[in-house]
Amino acid sequence: MIDLDPATGQSSTDTASSSKRVTLVERVLIVVISVAMVLVPVVEILLRKIRGQGLAGSNAYEQRLGVWLGFLGALCATAAGKHLGLATTAFIREGHPVRRLADFLGGAVSAVTAMMLAYASYLVVKSNVGTGETLPGGIPDWWTGLIVPVAFALICLRFIWYSPIGWRGRAVSAAACIVSALLFQFAGGHPHAFLWPGMILIVAAFCLGAPVFVAMSGAAMLLFFTSESPAPIASVPQATLQLVQNPTLPAIPLLTLAGYIMAAGGASQRMVRAYKSLFGWLPGGVALMAISVCALFTTFTGGSGVTILALGGIVFPALIKDKYPEGFSLGLVTASGSLGLLFPPSLPVILYGAVAGVSARHLFAGGFLPGVLLILVVAGYAIRVGIRSGSPRQGFDAREMRTALWTAKYDIGLPIVVMGVLLSGIATTVESAAVGALYALLVELIVFRDVHPFKEMPRVAVQSATLVGAVVILMGVALGLTNYLVDQQIPEALVDWVQAHFHSQWTFLLALNGMLLVLGSVFEIYAAIIVLAPLIAPLGQVFNVDPVHLGVVFLANLELGFLFPPMGLNLFLSASRFGKPLPYLYKQALPFLLIMAFGVLVITYVPAMTTGVASLFAK
Repeated sequence: MIDLDPATGQSSTDTASSSKRVTLVERVLIVVISVAMVLVPVVEILLRKIRGQGLAGSNAYEQRLGVWLGFLGALCATAAGKHLGLATTAFIREGHPVRRLADFLGGAVSAVTAMMLAYASYLVVKSNVGTGETLPGGIPDWWTGLIVPVAFALICLRFIWYSPIGWRGRAVSAAACIVSALLFQFAGGHPHAFLWPGMILIVAAFCLGAPVFVAMSGAAMLLFFTSESPAPIASVPQATLQLVQNPTLPAIPLLTLAGYIMAAGGASQRMVRAYKSLFGWLPGGVALMAISVCALFTTFTGGSGVTILALGGIVFPALIKDKYPEGFSLGLVTASGSLGLLFPPSLPVILYGAVAGVSARHLFAGGFLPGVLLILVVAGYAIRVGIRSGSPRQGFDAREMRTALWTAKYDIGLPIVVMGVLLSGIATTVESAAVGALYALLVELIVFRDVHPFKEMPRVAVQSATLVGAVVILMGVALGLTNYLVDQQIPEALVDWVQAHFHSQWTFLLALNGMLLVLGSVFEIYAAIIVLAPLIAPLGQVFNVDPVHLGVVFLANLELGFLFPPMGLNLFLSASRFGKPLPYLYKQALPFLLIMAFGVLVITYVPAMTTGVASLFAK
């Protein structure tokens, strides 16, 4: 049952052309690695329980499989045009000369950057050959790093091949790669001459839609190349290869796979029925249903985009049918698309924990009450509108409620299973994510049989890996840029500046709210976490902000940024999904923006909501 691509909201036939660009080898590798990543942690848990000892080296292999899946997914993202970036040209008609030229320029700069990353990562892997480090089983560790230069080289070729202006564009992009390589080799003693022209070109390409990872890695390599720092440009892919040391990295592809499997099946329809039977008899019951089902759906899809695109066509007509005003209904769906962001097993929470070095378990515990508060303030407004608009209330039907809840019990149970396994202490974050992915597979492939294991499951795995690839490659190059910032002592300078201009925790948090609100509307959430969290975490320490509280405030502000005009992600998605002009969406989303802003301020200045619950799980 795959009528909708969870990543784009398009039908399966609409995504067929981009799917054909993914080779059979990539598909097979993605499916095999995905299955292995699910099974290895589950077997590890079982063996620990049975014989008191797990698989030798299972964590090391799981981390490296995560990197392989990430870079295979990055190849898929290149083929499908799904790398994270600004949708600057999205509103220019497809095929228009201006859009083709903009896409060509962005693609050419992306090809050059990918080529340089391939060369630099080759140098890193080559230097690791002689270390003699091996994994359990005797496999040389440098073998696992080969995917990085190979993937970057293939990404370069794909950026060249998919030039929007045909063979002329391919020839020019290839020539740009050759010229750039020659300039790099023969720059001599004048590298500084390349700094500003290169930066201007990178920024222009980013503004024209080049991926965020291209802008970040291109800027980082250029800065390393033109600075007096002893670190070479290989510092960027060196940091990328350090991803294998991140113990929570495999949780990202595992939870993403679980969400995509559930979204591809009939989970959305079952949950709508269940929550309508649960809340339909209350004042504003259908609106409460929309809020609840969207919030729960977001917990296991991890991104508001999927929720709006997948559920919009179901809950919006239901609201209109029950006499809710069209504007309110659009605003409600747009706002509800991100309400579950703080609840387990939300991927942004996992990612923030990995980047900022905070326990995901504590973040989920600390984010529970703040997440409930945001739902309650939106629900209160929805009830008021429901009463004023004379929305009908269906009679309470205990039999229908029992039937609907029983039918949706497996869908509702996914976050409960993941969090239950995690909080019980019997499994790590990665192992809990693997249990969630296995649970989703069993529910959709065996219990409901909504997803065919051979005809449809490979496509779901590729779609999941595509999003994972866009995130993992961004994480890797962001670490490289962070290395440059650390090398140049930028974080220390930022701390000094903040200390000089802000003299209390309250003023710091207020400034943080404003900054994250604006940046959250511009950055895609994964990019915002990867780029901003390493800079903000040290500032929180300076002002004695609890790390868990800072993380919840950070994520709650990004959640609010989805609704902030003019660039809020939810606004763009709703405009596209429902065919409405953006100014109209701005107006309809404004009440929800103000209401949720009140909730975010309460979360920010009442830290006991976060730290009180989190402290219970820290003991």
